Amino acid sequence: MSTTYNCTSDDQRALGLEHAQRAISEQKCVVFPTDTVYGIAADAFSPQAVTMLLVSKGRGRSMPPPVLIPRINALDGLATDVSADARKLAEAFWPGGLTLILHAQPSLDWDLGDTKGTVALRMPADEVAQELLTLTGPLAVSSANRTGHAAAQTAAEAREQLAESVEVYLEGGFRPLEGTEGVPSTIVDATGPLLRVVRNGAVTLQQLREHVPGVLGLGEIPMAEEPADETPVGDSEVDEAPLDEVPLAEATLDEAPTGATAGEPTGPKQEPNA
Repeated sequence: MSTTYNCTSDDQRALGLEHAQRAISEQKCVVFPTDTVYGIAADAFSPQAVTMLLVSKGRGRSMPPPVLIPRINALDGLATDVSADARKLAEAFWPGGLTLILHAQPSLDWDLGDTKGTVALRMPADEVAQELLTLTGPLAVSSANRTGHAAAQTAAEAREQLAESVEVYLEGGFRPLEGTEGVPSTIVDATGPLLRVVRNGAVTLQQLREHVPGVLGLGEIPMAEEPADETPVGDSEVDEAPLDEVPLAEATLDEAPTGATAGEPTGPKQEPNA
């Protein structure tokens, strides 16, 4: 049976985080607040748990969830061939609303879906999220909603959609702010020689270019590059568009588009991420 904890109360927050940590270790799903929208999370290193997350959302393996991390030094443990420009963006905007698509460490024993050898990483700027991630380590996270529906801005809204498929709901109030719409993270594909925005979101292109001037905007093609013959694979669900899929049309937590030909991003589609 699902349990909701009011994380605005110190006692409830401590109990909720303890229960959530236990649920993750038991390969169950939890819902928690992030700095964008609410996310549904599972152990990133448990194929069974990731499958439960996807089933809870009504999503397939073609839209793998991004991975949230508790600290920037987890970057090199999960990704390889991280460019100097990608590091500059991570250092500038983590914790915060930026998701980076990178080459996954080939030695890692995980299965997030059809990732094409990539992983989407983000470090959220939310106290409850940070406390949970510190207890559990990296989590596969997508926006807390059924695919095709609006991303949840409270745990109560998430429970209306996800019901008993989630073991623990951590209620922290509205995200990002009451009366505002959830804004997804900006997703940048950092798997190629040039960094490319594949979903617009919380961090603007202007802000990105203040640190890496050569970042390409959404759909922008370098002057010397011809347009690809094929149409890029679509974003994923908005993971929501808040949380989880890139494209993040929905809310924003998650996914990044899967790439195909030259000039296209190489990562998987992503839902809006949280």
